[in-house]
This record gives sequence, structure tokens and C-alpha cells, in this order.
Amino acid sequence: MQALHNFHIPVMGLAFTVDTPVKVARYGIDSVISIIEDNLIEAMRKHYYQQAGRPFFAITQHEPDYRARRIADYLNLVHDLVHGQIRKLRSAVFTTGSELSKYFEMLPEGNPLRGIYEHMTKSVDRREKETLEKYLRSQIRPGRIDVNIMTKVDRNHHAKDGSVLPDASDALAALRGYASSVLENSAVVFSAGLNPRLFNYLEKLEAFHPLDHGVFGKEVIIKVSDYRSALVQGKYLAKKGIWVSEFRIESGLNCGGHAFATDGTLLGPILEEFKTKRAELVASLHALYQPAAVAKGLPVFDAPHPLRITAQGGVGTCEEATFLAAHYALASVGWGTPFLLCPEATTVDDETLQLLGAAREEDVILSDASPLGVRFNYLKGTSGQRERLLRVTQGRPGSPCTEKHLISNTEFTTEPICTASHAYQKKKIEQLRSLGLPQEQYIKRYHEVISKECLCIGLSNSAIHRYGLPPFKKLEAVTVCPGPNIAYFSRVASLVEMTDHIYGRGDLIGIKNRPHMFIKELLLNIKYLEEQVLALTEMDGKVAKDLLHFSQNLLKGIGYYREMSEGITVEAGVFNEQLTRCEVEIGELVRRLEVVCA
Repeated sequence: MQALHNFHIPVMGLAFTVDTPVKVARYGIDSVISIIEDNLIEAMRKHYYQQAGRPFFAITQHEPDYRARRIADYLNLVHDLVHGQIRKLRSAVFTTGSELSKYFEMLPEGNPLRGIYEHMTKSVDRREKETLEKYLRSQIRPGRIDVNIMTKVDRNHHAKDGSVLPDASDALAALRGYASSVLENSAVVFSAGLNPRLFNYLEKLEAFHPLDHGVFGKEVIIKVSDYRSALVQGKYLAKKGIWVSEFRIESGLNCGGHAFATDGTLLGPILEEFKTKRAELVASLHALYQPAAVAKGLPVFDAPHPLRITAQGGVGTCEEATFLAAHYALASVGWGTPFLLCPEATTVDDETLQLLGAAREEDVILSDASPLGVRFNYLKGTSGQRERLLRVTQGRPGSPCTEKHLISNTEFTTEPICTASHAYQKKKIEQLRSLGLPQEQYIKRYHEVISKECLCIGLSNSAIHRYGLPPFKKLEAVTVCPGPNIAYFSRVASLVEMTDHIYGRGDLIGIKNRPHMFIKELLLNIKYLEEQVLALTEMDGKVAKDLLHFSQNLLKGIGYYREMSEGITVEAGVFNEQLTRCEVEIGELVRRLEVVCA
């Protein structure tokens, strides 16, 4: 089904988009909920049941399959609330500033429904006006309610005798809950790579089987950072009779939350590869999918199911979004970070909202805060950072580990624990002290340990504060993970203002010298490269060769952008000057690398 809008709101953290569909789906806007943190989901269930005046019955951790049941019921509740809003809209009256008028006024220029609406508002013929009003009401439909599962977050759960409960891990239970929900025209977005156990479990769920050509009860979207990853994951699922309906390409570094540095290949060249190899990708997946579908007795069709390509990461202007959609034939462009300053769309507490509005480039850092060992774009100055540093000064580094979604380390224990936990950091620091390291080396490794921060709680608490809900285990600190793009948006905006900005009808950029998204991504990669180069020693010859490959890909990306600069931006002259400066910086780093490799 063709989307009403040209953009989608990606998943952000755990809480920031946990109820975004309740806020924006009634306007036809697509968005994504994280469903991995079931305690947050349970808190939101209670909040919205009470707000709707419905009886709330808790689903406790002592009940069978409680995680899947919590998730399914919350998604059913969100579905019911959104469809109730849609019914209300369809029976409303067209008046200036009404919700009904807002629905059509936020649509992009060129959308047929917006054209009909504008014609209707100017019509002086009463009969025609009534006919058009009736037609417009009949066309109202909600945006997609999609869900996100970060594949790396897949802790096992155990029975009382210590045995691992089958199909009860975090990711599998979340997927089962989603599959059993009443959501329709919806998809699960898998992020962070291939999880064989999770992908194998998809085979058991009929919700992902086709109903007709290109029609699924529920779809699969995979978020990737390059073509090879899409091909590998798509083929893995195709062999199991699972069709990937969309690949969502995200910038490796110019994004919020976890940042996966690529091999230096930039977003433009990556999207170009998807564009040129799209037919090949579809054909190769269909060739594997078709026999698997036949073997499973699924409906089969001669033509492949449709496959959408979308992108997100660092988009900040209508010009950028329009170029991406047109040049790379994208079905949608994701706008994430700017929406953190739009309370009508996302859930951010007041203190964090102020920090986001005041954030500058130096306030967003590529940190080591994530216990997963993956770099993490992180806003300085949050209550989460203050709490972490306070515990360090008090001699108790690390956090209480109440949620345990990110447990993975078995360095000191038989059962995995989280590297952000007090239990791990205490043991690790004791180990460092026993090694007799030189002071400089000890300090470096000590700070690596204490930099880890509890994300399960920190990324959930914004909703806890916003709605006055009981905090988990009395832990109230908030962590927020915007993309670097937040530095260029400085004020709280309404949903109308945000959509007007997206479609070029307004301007919310607070800093006028904001670099083009392609330049910003390039600068982030150069900064990352420089960091890696400075950490090299004479013994790191292999690493240096890998970094040389990284550098060459950056230079290839610069060449690609330079050749098509006139089409990328109206400020092609400035754009090319910035490319040249970046080229010079990379050249200096390459010379250092060549010395190490020699």
C-alpha cells in the first residue's frame, strides 16, 4: 500500500518512540516502536489503559510467556487507540485548524488527496463540496505501526531447574508477541545484524507468510549499512521461505544510538550500489525464496514480491530528502533525531528536551557507553551521565543491573553479566590494579571500564518521567542518544512545523552553516579514522593496512560526490570546497599510515 507521506520516524532508544504511533499514526505517518524492554511496555500498558478509562490487568513476570503477552497486548492496545482516533477523524467536521483539516494539510505537495482537499476548501458549490468531503473522509487511513527488535539483545531465560527455556529468549519472545498481535499493514524491523536463532524462529510464525502477491499479514524489514549485509541476510531468510519486503539503509556513523563504522564506504556510494544492483538483488532472493515457498506449501507467484529500499541517517533538509528519494528511487526517507524536539511525535522528558535544544556539535560524542562494545552516539550532560560519574566519585562505579537485556560478559562469572554493572566493573578494576600497569596505561583502561552506562534503564526513563510512572527499582536517570544532526535543530517544534520543514514549507535549522548530510558523514568518518590512526603503534601493521583500505574508500566516495555535486545540492561550489578540504585531511592520515605499513 502506497504510503501517504514521503518519510517515516525510525525507532529511537527504548522510550522515545514507544508510543509515537498513538501520537502520529492518525495523520498517516509511519513510525517504529522498540519492543525489547517488556517492563517499559508493561508500564505503558498501564498508562494507556488508565488514560482510556479501561480496566488494567497486570501481566506479571510469574505468568507463562509474560514477555510475549505484554508486547502483544500493548500493540493491540495501540492499534485500538489509533483506529479509534481514525473513526473520530472520519466523523469530524472540516474547520480551520481542526484535526481533520490538519490530516490533509500536512500531506506533501503532489499528494492527490492534498490536491483534492485544497480544491474542496475553495469550492463554492455546496453539492461538490459535500461530495469531496465525503470522499476525503473515506480515504483517511493510519500510518504504519512497525516494531523494532535489535537482534543482539537476545538474553536466554531459565526454568527453576536452571535449564534454558525453549523459544523464550528476549528477541524470540518479542517476535512472538508481535506476530500474535492484531497489527496489520505492519512490519518488524530487525537491526544490528544476523541472529540465526531469531531468523530461524521466523519459519514457525504464519504471520509472515504471504496472503497474496506482495501482501503479507506482517512484513520483514532489515536495517543494514551496506549491500553485502542486505544480500547475506536476505538470502538467509529467502532459503527459509521468508521474504524481506524492505531493506532500510542507515548511515554507519551519522545516526542516533549505536553507530557501526563501515569500511569507509559512504552513504551515497552505498545507495548507488543498491540502485544499480536492485534488480539483481530481487532476482537472487526470488531464486532462493521460490523453491523454499513451494516446499513449505506457501502461495507462490511467478513474479517476485515487491522489495522497497529506504534510507535514514543525518537527513536535515527538504533538499537532502528530495535528492535521496529521487536519485536513489527510495520509497521513504527516515527523519529521526529532529523529531526528538517534537513532543507531539516523541516522548522526551522536560530536562532532556532542554538539553537537546541546547546541544551543539561538541555535545554529541561517539562514545564507548554501550555495554555491547559498539560505539554509541551520546549526548553529554544527561542525568544518566551525571549519575554514572557520581557513582565513580563515591567509589562504586557501575550500575545496578535490574533489566539484564545487555548481559554478555563471562570474564569473571559463569552466567553472563553486563559490563555496565557494578558487579563487573568492581571485578575488572580489581584485575587492572593487580596487573601492575604503567600509570598512563592503567588510567586509559580504567576509563574504558567506567565509560559503560546502563542503557536499559537510561533509554527507558524518559517516558517514566514524562508520564509520572513509577521508576524501575527507583532508578531515575535518563540517557539520550541523538544523531549529530541534533546540533542544528535548536527549538521545540509542533508536528505541523516539523512536517512543514520536511516538505520545504518551513525551516527549523537553527544554525545556517550546517554541512550537507554527505559532508557531515564524511567528517565523522575522518574523525573516526584519525582516532584510530593516533592509537596505532609500530606493531600495528595489519591494522594500518585495514585503515588504508578505509581511507581509500573515503577518497572514492569523495570522487563519487564530486562527479555529481551539481545534482546533490544547489550549493555545489561550497560542497566541492568542503570535499577538497576533506581530501587533504585524509591525505595527511594516509601518509602516517604508510609509515606504519612500511
